[in-house]
Amino acid sequence: MRRGNRLVIVSLLALAPLVSGCGYSLAGRGSFLPEYIKNIGVPPFTNGTSIFDIDRRVTEHVRAELSGRGKYKVFPVEAGNDAVLTGEITSITITPVTFNQQNQASRYAFIMSARVEFKDLKSGKVLWSNPSVQFREEYEPATAGAVADVTAFFGQDVNAYDRIATEFARSVVSALLEAF
Repeated sequence: MRRGNRLVIVSLLALAPLVSGCGYSLAGRGSFLPEYIKNIGVPPFTNGTSIFDIDRRVTEHVRAELSGRGKYKVFPVEAGNDAVLTGEITSITITPVTFNQQNQASRYAFIMSARVEFKDLKSGKVLWSNPSVQFREEYEPATAGAVADVTAFFGQDVNAYDRIATEFARSVVSALLEAF
């Protein structure tokens, strides 16, 4: 190996530790929030839909997802915290996406939209917001036949609340903490 090539390789190896902190981190583990944010208030989401109790379930799952990240203490009120995450579920729709041979819907798309905002209470700045967070998932009804409306869907599949709330919470908290 020529002396010039060795010099380049040694120089690169010497610089490697300096550039290794280039900002990459494992997905789901990073956070772009200020260091002083330790306590986060997550008051109940408001419900702008006719679906009973979806707001409570979504709020509980968002709180659990934030707590599960390990860095934050989550409280059910805004007051006395470093930051607050507020949300409103604005709409829920169910749309048939596949049909059987009798032209009956056999699979449905569930779409939930929400308005979400994360505010630093010390500086008064909004750190992250999305006026139209949308969650979409497809489901098969627990019983055969058409689902005429959203309330009928939940009557057929009570676990749908929790599946939807869990996935919605994961996507919102990931977007918030990873600054997407």
